[in-house]
Amino acid sequence: MAVGIKEKMNTGFAISTTGIAGPGGGTEEKPVGTVWIAIATPTKVFAKHFQLGDHRERNIQRASLIALNLLRKELKNY
Repeated sequence: MAVGIKEKMNTGFAISTTGIAGPGGGTEEKPVGTVWIAIATPTKVFAKHFQLGDHRERNIQRASLIALNLLRKELKNY
């Protein structure tokens, strides 16, 4: 997803997130709070997995902050 949005928007960097914020929708294999965040840069793409808990609003806020912080760290390298 991050690569697709990077190409579609013609940017150097992009973020994508996916997961199960809750309160429902979780399974034993993918419980509520499961989040994947991907960053696409001009030279690489990486994704990280997080388990954030069972509170929907907090999961959304934390995922957003984590994603932006990952991007911030990547931007420091350029």
